[in-house]
Amino acid sequence: MAEKTLDDLFHDTLKDIYYAERQILKALPKMARAAKAPELRAAFEKHREQTEGHVDRLQEVFEIIGKRAQGKTCEAIQGIIAEGEEIIEEFKGTAALDAGLISSAQAVEHYEITRYGTLKAWAEKLGMKNAAKLLDATLQEESETDMALTSLAKSAVNSAAQKKVA
Repeated sequence: MAEKTLDDLFHDTLKDIYYAERQILKALPKMARAAKAPELRAAFEKHREQTEGHVDRLQEVFEIIGKRAQGKTCEAIQGIIAEGEEIIEEFKGTAALDAGLISSAQAVEHYEITRYGTLKAWAEKLGMKNAAKLLDATLQEESETDMALTSLAKSAVNSAAQKKVA
């Protein structure tokens, strides 16, 4: 078997996050529909638009490395999304649903932040300045989304989750 290199690992991880982003695009509308708080619904809708841009940037990175944009099944994101779907089912109609949705969304964000941070560092190491810039732009947006979700949870959603629905 041929020796694997950082280039190979970069490409493999790029396929992983590409698959993940495309799965997230499918999950976000479901999360937006399930959200009770208008601010949370709007946050999910905004992030769906951003995620479309993330997919576009990833396609540009594939072009930079001369590879076809192709995903590789990411069991981690499938599990995180499945947990989110369980929360939607188990907490439907309760005051705690939005807090659960934020929790699920942040699990997705944290996964993405780790992937984009790693890919950016590898792109820099491999001398791919343009790829590193594209990956960093997405990394910043993912971090901002995570902070916005934390703020929304602390300002209203977590308190609302404590109350029983009449």
